[in-house]
Amino acid sequence: MITVERNILLAAPLDSAVAYLEDFGRTVEWDPGTVHCVRVDEGALRPGATWHNTSRFRGRTTELSYRLEVREPARLVFVGTNSTVVAKDEMLFEARSAGGTSLTYRASFLFKGLARLATPFLRTELERLADAVAQRLPSAVAEYER
Repeated sequence: MITVERNILLAAPLDSAVAYLEDFGRTVEWDPGTVHCVRVDEGALRPGATWHNTSRFRGRTTELSYRLEVREPARLVFVGTNSTVVAKDEMLFEARSAGGTSLTYRASFLFKGLARLATPFLRTELERLADAVAQRLPSAVAEYER
C-alpha cells in the first residue's frame, strides 16, 4: 500500500471547506488526475453516495466507483474501487483561529492482482500527484467561496 499525505491551508471556514469537498464530483476542479467525475445516485450527500470517476495516471485512463464512507463535521472518507486498486481519500479538517481551515489530505492506494507488482515504482508519481493536489485545492475552494 502507498499512502501520501499533505497538510493544506484553505482560506475558507471549516463548514464551507467540508461542503465543497463532500461533493466528490468536484475533484475535476482540484485533482489533476481526474478527467471526469459524476454522481451516480441522487439525494443528499451522505454516507453511501456514489460517483463514477475517470482518471488518468501514467498515461492510462482508469475508471473507479467511489463511495462516501464517512461524513462527519470535520472528516470525510471516500473509497474508490476497480479491478486493480482500492483508493481511499481521507480529509481531516480543523478550524484555524484566523478564520481559515487546515486540511490534512491523505490518499492511500492498495493495488490488487498483478498491479501489486508495480507498487514500489509508483510512489514517486503518487507523491507528485499529491503535490499538485496541494497546489490546486486552495484556489478551487477559494473560487467556490466567491
